[in-house]
Amino acid sequence: MALKILVVDDEPDAIDLIQFNLNGAGFEVVTAADGAEALKNARKFAPDLVLLDVMLPEIDGLEVCKLLRRDPATSGIPIIMLTAKAAEIDRVLGLELGADDYVTKPFSPRELVLRVKKLLSRRQSADSESAILNFGDLVVDVAGHGVSVNGKEIELTATEFKLLRVLAQRRGRVQSRDQLLKDVWDYDSMIDTRTVDTHMRRLREKLGKASRYLDTVHGVGYRFQVA
Repeated sequence: MALKILVVDDEPDAIDLIQFNLNGAGFEVVTAADGAEALKNARKFAPDLVLLDVMLPEIDGLEVCKLLRRDPATSGIPIIMLTAKAAEIDRVLGLELGADDYVTKPFSPRELVLRVKKLLSRRQSADSESAILNFGDLVVDVAGHGVSVNGKEIELTATEFKLLRVLAQRRGRVQSRDQLLKDVWDYDSMIDTRTVDTHMRRLREKLGKASRYLDTVHGVGYRFQVA
């Protein structure tokens, strides 16, 4: 059964280009032309991933991203933001609101399909592993793709979960930002390492007191440290 991608863009030509390339890669595609339709179709079709343009009429993509993350029915769906804005603040804001990745327009359709495949594959590989990492108040269920603190389930995005899992599985060892970009985001080429910092900040906020396990090693990267 083909994986389903929700493509949200108000430009018909962009929709057609993305849909053509995703169909060619074996994905099923559903579309939406504005923010309200995006929210409706995300709940209706339960897509495996959302490609979400930032500049949308009525409800913009950043607000849609925030609303998808707040809804338990859609909170775990991976999101890739599509943006014509080159400013760093727009990319960072999208990541802070819960996006897993971003692609700046104009983009290569081949690169976009590759980003989609990588994000989906790392989610599936996490689901296929069988292990429960128990650190007392913090439990990471690798097989169930779940995290709890003091028995309370914590909602994480696919990328936030993989970031925590990678650090926890390598506990005690410092992981550089470049290494995390390669192992969590599957990026072989250098991109802005602040992507890692943004996700770490969100992850710490969600973990609350359990964020004490996440150490910053200044000038290098991060480490999962069990006292």
